[in-house]
Amino acid sequence: MADVRTPRELSSRDKVTRAVYAPPSLLPDPTPIPGFVFRWIATHIAGKSDPTNVSKKMREGWVPVKAADHPELMLTGSDKTGNVEIGGLMLCKMSAEMAQSRDEYYARQAQAQMDSVDNHFMRNNDPRMPLFSEKKTSVERGFGSGSK
Repeated sequence: MADVRTPRELSSRDKVTRAVYAPPSLLPDPTPIPGFVFRWIATHIAGKSDPTNVSKKMREGWVPVKAADHPELMLTGSDKTGNVEIGGLMLCKMSAEMAQSRDEYYARQAQAQMDSVDNHFMRNNDPRMPLFSEKKTSVERGFGSGSK
């Protein structure tokens, strides 16, 4: 006797939605505040205090975020000063306007360096042996006397 089976296309299974695992973030994201940007600043590197880095960031305009201002970040990692600090990183904020100005400054610095390198490189250019020569190639299709 032949075993009668229903075709697979006719049988339907209810799709089961599975939970997708995503590893947790090592550093929590603060609740955004309009007009401010946030950054985690290193206070300790390899277990040793790094006051030079913290001082430099403070002079740049970064301000430590108080744990009381962000209750969602009230973690056991908050330091004695009331700042949000986790694993040697302290959460700081800066006005968005100041951050944009800072980004533009560093973009200009990088562009000036690139222009300087390009100018120095092209100074050595000689028309008899150019550093760059525009090569144009063309590809034609067909072999022998084919259609035009």
